Amino acid sequence: MKSSNSPIVPGELLEIGKVVGAHGIAGVIRILFYSESVECLAPGRTLTLMDSQGQLLRKEITWSQAHKKVMRVALQGVSTRDEAEALAGWPVFTAKADLPPLEPETYYWSDVIGMAVYTVSGEYLGEIEQIIPTGANDVYVIKTPPDHPAGEILIPAIASVIIEFDVDQRQMQVALPEGLI
Repeated sequence: MKSSNSPIVPGELLEIGKVVGAHGIAGVIRILFYSESVECLAPGRTLTLMDSQGQLLRKEITWSQAHKKVMRVALQGVSTRDEAEALAGWPVFTAKADLPPLEPETYYWSDVIGMAVYTVSGEYLGEIEQIIPTGANDVYVIKTPPDHPAGEILIPAIASVIIEFDVDQRQMQVALPEGLI
């Protein structure tokens, strides 16, 4: 399979899913998609896939359809079931610049994961390692430093707890509820 020759700048890609298999005989792949918005899987958009050796393959989407918990996607140059099956397990990326704009005070998870977390008194708690969506609000999983007795802290992403949220400085200030740690 040939790929697009457009240069890819490291750090400008965001993982949005994973190829989980083929659908049918015409080269359609099934992607387990990690986002609520399927806009970046619309026909005409370009996806970047990565093989197990880290080689990148860029392909234009020619057709897409949501089906249960996956997206069915046809890629330019992938026309047989064998070609589609060969992509199984490959992570799928899109350029950050291609992501849809967000509403004010909302962020992509990639902007939040890795952010340093401090208490209002200045104590360093650790970094956001994971985000758990719960329906009512997200929960930030904070990986604490090795010498911290908590090991891991779960912080609800609510206004009364998140005092300051600075994406540019990659840090957050929190007011922990009594008994959380």
